[in-house]
Amino acid sequence: MSGQLDELPLHEQADHAIERSGLIEMHRREKGERGQARVENLEELVGACRNFEPEDKDQPILPQFLDQVALDSGDRQADEDQDAVQLMTLHSAKGLEFPLVFLAGMEENLFPHKMSLEEPGRLEEERRLAYVGITRAMQKLYLTFAESRSIYGSESFNSVSRFVRDIPKEVIEEVRLQSTVSRPTSYARGALSSDQGDDTGFALGQGVNHQVYGEGVILNFEGNGPRARVHVALPMWAPRY
Repeated sequence: MSGQLDELPLHEQADHAIERSGLIEMHRREKGERGQARVENLEELVGACRNFEPEDKDQPILPQFLDQVALDSGDRQADEDQDAVQLMTLHSAKGLEFPLVFLAGMEENLFPHKMSLEEPGRLEEERRLAYVGITRAMQKLYLTFAESRSIYGSESFNSVSRFVRDIPKEVIEEVRLQSTVSRPTSYARGALSSDQGDDTGFALGQGVNHQVYGEGVILNFEGNGPRARVHVALPMWAPRY
């Protein structure tokens, strides 16, 4: 059986090992965000295996992948007197400051995560984390988002994060790199200034109460002024149209 597995593509080997180990089912039974995060990490591992390109086609691919993972894990970071990039989570960055900061992945469904969009408490917690990341920068801050992203082996096209759109436009300089990506929606200059519900009396993240459907939270706007439409996350039991 081992010999047969060695002949499979790397991502299929990883997928087979994860399924046989029972890790996916174990973490799916966990309650809360921790189990879901671990399931997503395992799925992302399969995606990383699928995208991995070995340097030496004549050598076994698994040892090369593991060597690359060891390099990326930070075990071989530069010395203190060398210029280097320090990769960290937003949680671990609390209390620290740096002259230059990059916040990557500033996209809807990623940051904020798609699971947070229906829970006001989790959405506001992610908003506070975004504030933590932004205020780590002493001199320059770069907020980046991908026009096209491969997640768990499938391509997605997410809009720029609402946390970026919340920043006053006059303090942002938008730079778009040359790209060959053909998006299904326009990302012309000025796309950051998307509909914010101006002159509606409502705001993103605001709680609202409907006489039939109950309490909800505003997720997005279409248009501005009296003819604007709002997207509201409702309780799971509420009818959807």
